[in-house]
This record gives sequence, C-alpha cells and structure tokens, in this order.
Amino acid sequence: MGSKHVFHILTLFPDTVGCFFGESIIKRSIERGIVAVELINIRDFSTDKHRKVDDYPFGGGRGMLLMPGPLFRSLESIDKRGHVVYLNPRGRVLDQSLVRRLSLEPVITLICGHYEGIDERVVEHFVDDEISIGDYVMTGGEIAAAVLVDAISRELDETLGNSASKLEESFDATGLLEYDQYTRPSEYRGMKVPEVLLSGDHKRIEEWRMRSRLINTLEKRPDLLEGCDLTDESRQLLHEIEEERKDERRKRD
Repeated sequence: MGSKHVFHILTLFPDTVGCFFGESIIKRSIERGIVAVELINIRDFSTDKHRKVDDYPFGGGRGMLLMPGPLFRSLESIDKRGHVVYLNPRGRVLDQSLVRRLSLEPVITLICGHYEGIDERVVEHFVDDEISIGDYVMTGGEIAAAVLVDAISRELDETLGNSASKLEESFDATGLLEYDQYTRPSEYRGMKVPEVLLSGDHKRIEEWRMRSRLINTLEKRPDLLEGCDLTDESRQLLHEIEEERKDERRKRD
C-alpha cells in the first residue's frame, strides 16, 4: 500500500466495519491516498473445514475465546504490522492525547476481539497497546476499530479540507470543551443568536468563545478543568464564572 498511513483490521465480520470506510472524510482520505484500510478476515486463517476460530476457555467459565492459531497466522500474514492494538474493555480508555500519539504511527494493526476475548498468548506475543473506547462492554471490537481509525485520521495532515477545523475543538491543546456554535438564520422560533457573534468584532467574539468553552467545561465535564492548560487571563475568567455561579445559587436558595 502506497498510502501515508495504513490500518490493518483483523475481524470476524469485515462487512460490519467495511461500510464505515466508504463514507465521508474517511472515504475521501482513502481515495486521496492519505489513509489505507485493509480488512483481514480471521476466519480465512482457520484450518478447520467449518472455519472454526473459537473454543471454550481452559479452567471453565462462560463464553468462547478466539483461538491463538487463526490469530497468529493472520497477524503473521501482514508484512508490516507496525503498532499492534488489541481493542478490549480492559485496555486504556481512549482519549485525545492517545489519539495524537497514535497518529504518529504510520502503520497500525487493530485486533477486534469477540465473544469473551482472545487467547492471552496473542497479546503477549504481538500486542503493543490494549485500548478501550469506554467503560462498557460491546459485542465485538469492530465499532471500536472504526472509532479509532476515524479519530486518528482526523489528526493527519490533509485529511480535513480546512486544517483550522481542528483548532478550538473539544480536547484541543487547552483541554477544554468546544464553544457553542450557531448558523443561519440569526433568529429561529424566537430564539436569537448571541449578538456578539453578529458584531464582526473578532476580539469580542474570541473572548465570548473562550467564555463559552469555560462554561461548557465547567457545567458538563468539570473533571477536565484540573488538567487544562489555561492562560492567566482564562483562569481569571474561569474564577469569575465560578463566582457568578455561586451568586446565582445563593439567590435561588
């Protein structure tokens, strides 16, 4: 593959994840040679006439595990595996800092677990990272793989039509959530767009947007504020917002 960034995805259900890559930004990135996605069906590497790839876990227990043989052979069929990721609930929870780190890897191989997971010998022999997309359990790793490819692809140069689109997004360098946004019409069913956004005064708009980001983070994800990289001016603004909130609560009480 001649693309700048390559994703190999090992899965039992290639059609489940394949359709995702035929749409929107990912599709355009593939067509432009920025990203390449290879779907590898683990069942193709089974030596069983029924293409069996799973078996019961030693020691008992519910469910089935993916056997090491088909996974070893499917992984060994890839000339350049690059950074190997096993998608499963016990892994590190995906966040934007991890996405940025992974975007530096030119080749990534993703293993989609299924049933109760995979034989641990596969993890020990091949896996560089175990990643979860959240603290919940899903049927398989296909959706998680699509999430990871999408998030990483957005970090790559030339993926987005406007590279400035990545600036001031949620979880950017500041760590804050994104500001509120509006589009035409300026009034809809009696609800008006904040006047400052129609003023053309870029300094006031920038100040309003920072205030909006601080309010959104304070109200929706206050846990993020501890790790935010804020200027002294922004910290002062945050303090003022917090004091305003306290005054509002006192008035209600």
